Amino acid sequence: MPRFLAFAAASLTLLLVGCASTNSNGTDKVVVDKSQQTEENSYDERTVLEAGKEVFGEGAEGLGEVIESIFADLGRPNAYIVGEEVSGAFIAGIRYGDGVLHHKIEGEREVHWTGPSLGFDVGANGAKVFTLVYNLYDTEDLYRRFPAVEGQFYFVGGLGVAYFKRGDVVIAPIRLGVGLRAGANAGYMKFSKKSTINPF
Repeated sequence: MPRFLAFAAASLTLLLVGCASTNSNGTDKVVVDKSQQTEENSYDERTVLEAGKEVFGEGAEGLGEVIESIFADLGRPNAYIVGEEVSGAFIAGIRYGDGVLHHKIEGEREVHWTGPSLGFDVGANGAKVFTLVYNLYDTEDLYRRFPAVEGQFYFVGGLGVAYFKRGDVVIAPIRLGVGLRAGANAGYMKFSKKSTINPF
């Protein structure tokens, strides 16, 4: 039985990583043209920090430092997502989430997402998620699969953030504690207009 579980784990891992690489743009570099970010089309750091505090609470350890690091890397986002997700794992895991996209120009709209969690553990949990979005000039460009950027993962206090990229659009979801799970550098996030049970 242990041999079967090991084989199943390896097979599922290869499947999920293969799905993650599908439709990738072939580059792991995150490049954002900060000169295009203005008061009119993007959010400043203070606004983002206040929105993050509403999600995680005033006492969220490391929130300011995490947001400061993202701004240093990517600058001002032109959208952010406030939401919640549930994740579960048996051999490998999966996430389902939903929330509201706040876009500086196009306003608010509902959004849902799924994605693999490559932690070889058993269990389930729920978490609040605050996601910064860059180069999203048309909100329709969000509804697709975003592969993880290899090696781009930060953990500060109880919060973790990983970068995902598709074309020019970059997303940086911030998760709290138990919502992280292992394998944050593998997999993808797939966004949709309607909720779905299909994680792929």
